[in-house]
Amino acid sequence: MKLWDKGYDTASEIEAFTVGRDRDLDRELAPWDILGTLAHISMLETIGLLEADELAALRAELVRLHGEAVAGRLIIEEGVEDIHSQVELMLTRTLGDMGKRVHSGRSRNDQVLVDLKLYFLHRIEGLVMDISALFETLQELSKRHRDVLLPGYTHFQVAMPSSFGLWFGAYAESLVDDLHMLQAAWRVCDQNPLGSAAGYGSSFPLNRSLTTRLLGFSTLSYNVVYAQMGRGKTERILASAVAATAGTLNKLAADVCLYMSQNFGFIRFPDALTTGSSIMPHKKNPDVFEMLRARTNRLQSLPATLGMLTTNLPSGYHRDLQLTKEVLLPALDELESCLRMARFMLAQVEVIPGILEDPRYDYLFTVEEVNRLVLSGVPFREAYRQVGMAVQEGRFVPQRSVSHSHEGSIGQLNQAEVFAKRDAVLEGFAFARLREAHTALLAGN
Repeated sequence: MKLWDKGYDTASEIEAFTVGRDRDLDRELAPWDILGTLAHISMLETIGLLEADELAALRAELVRLHGEAVAGRLIIEEGVEDIHSQVELMLTRTLGDMGKRVHSGRSRNDQVLVDLKLYFLHRIEGLVMDISALFETLQELSKRHRDVLLPGYTHFQVAMPSSFGLWFGAYAESLVDDLHMLQAAWRVCDQNPLGSAAGYGSSFPLNRSLTTRLLGFSTLSYNVVYAQMGRGKTERILASAVAATAGTLNKLAADVCLYMSQNFGFIRFPDALTTGSSIMPHKKNPDVFEMLRARTNRLQSLPATLGMLTTNLPSGYHRDLQLTKEVLLPALDELESCLRMARFMLAQVEVIPGILEDPRYDYLFTVEEVNRLVLSGVPFREAYRQVGMAVQEGRFVPQRSVSHSHEGSIGQLNQAEVFAKRDAVLEGFAFARLREAHTALLAGN
């Protein structure tokens, strides 16, 4: 069944090549497609294109289908192109010609746009919750191990003292910036494209403000041409947020792989969370974090992939855009999996105390000695020269104490302020508004 059927058959090779993975991926969009149709028919009734009894019958069947979709039982049948065609087919089977009326004033172009925007908003909420949970795990670890020192490095050379409080807390604050990126994606997705039809509007007197309210969007994409142009751009913006979060996880995974090695020996995990070697009986490998590193590298390529798919496209709809689903939807699953696995592992990390007692870390304290001399009245350049000569001549003996008190340093992690930054970002999302609108739409309110 094709919504564009004109009485002739398409070659099977053409259908297979153009449909691609749409049937599989569209099952994820099914609940959102049905919500979009519920809002659309409610609007059609207000402008006289549906009778009240027809709206009631269609709504009842759509609510039933929504339950099937949420439960994962709604399938796209062989020979049916996409979820839009499947829903209309099922309505027509049950309600006859009434089911064919739901497409009035609508195109598959704005149908898929509204499906994707609602779906992305839903997925962003899940990612925000996962990021926030990982943030809290990192902040707890930062607080618990705030006084345990570890080496800081620049150029892979021993540099200055750091702490586990700083290390864990750094990744927590990085996630706050990733939430800012996701909020930008949320705001782009939070605009209703329904009613833009094929990208040029409709001669029907559609009430786009009504469908905007019914679907819980904060505003609409007013210009119908831009509503269609937003396809591809929306995905690229969301991909940038995904890549930013993946970048944070990637650097964390790289650190963990180093810190677990015997040459560093800063952290360890319970045996059950490591893997072994087929030939070396002593090995306890960080395979989880190596896979996190690889998966997040792949996720960081997402903006480039989507950019190449959508570049050089003039305005208007193009079938190229279909492939963005094949790239982005699995990537959202992968990022969700990486966030949850990182949190699972870090909840069981073991920090090794007394690291800086090893003489190899003596030179970590050269800057501390320079600063001590400056505070006693020695000019900085002279203090630097004195300590440098002591190192060169093998006379440097460190005082293994650290006194950092400024904001964001070893002695003042400013956790409350970082929590406040996170909470301020969370307030910018309107998850409750969207859920309430969808609950009301399904209830017919």
